[in-house]
Amino acid sequence: MLGIHEIWLFILSGVLLNITPGPDSVYVIGRSMQMGWRGGAAAAFGISCGCFVHVAAAAIGLSALLMASSTAFSILKLVGAAYLVFTGLQMLWSRPVLAAALDEPVRSSLRRVFLQGVFTNALNPKVALFFLAFLPQFVAADSAHKPLAFLTLGLIFIFTGTLWCLVLAAFAAKAAHRLRESEGAIAWVNRALGGLFIYLGIRVAMLETR
Repeated sequence: MLGIHEIWLFILSGVLLNITPGPDSVYVIGRSMQMGWRGGAAAAFGISCGCFVHVAAAAIGLSALLMASSTAFSILKLVGAAYLVFTGLQMLWSRPVLAAALDEPVRSSLRRVFLQGVFTNALNPKVALFFLAFLPQFVAADSAHKPLAFLTLGLIFIFTGTLWCLVLAAFAAKAAHRLRESEGAIAWVNRALGGLFIYLGIRVAMLETR
């Protein structure tokens, strides 16, 4: 169907990749510790939306064009790196907010967490490279519906990844319920997330086209 083959292997590979600890998992866990399950869920959905940008781009060929153009790649790389480093510095400088104080600004806080998840992935050329390398392995070269096949596989991958992140958010939020009452613990979570974003920004800035 649509030229997709060995879909069982794709789903298995996708699940294994999704449950492998990485920056996305750390971000979801960190936000869950800070803000509870809603914070982790906002991070998870933001990450998924950012991934969908690359899936859609791969489906219509924009990612391939981006990888072929050194100038376009460099611009996206520098913009993404600058955003990640800036966000990381904001987290390092931010003052801890206790759980009891989150009720009033919770909507704006969740929106910010969601958007950070979106931009962290959408502005990361490495994510585009991943989908360009991974998805074609499961689509026949002579398929007449490559864009739709890429989109279908990408949505399956995002769906399983979102489920996993929501599970992580639930466990992390439950485990960190008492930590969210501690200003010192929240400060360390902020520092850890800030350091993660700065590290990712440096990695993106050093990423080569080939």
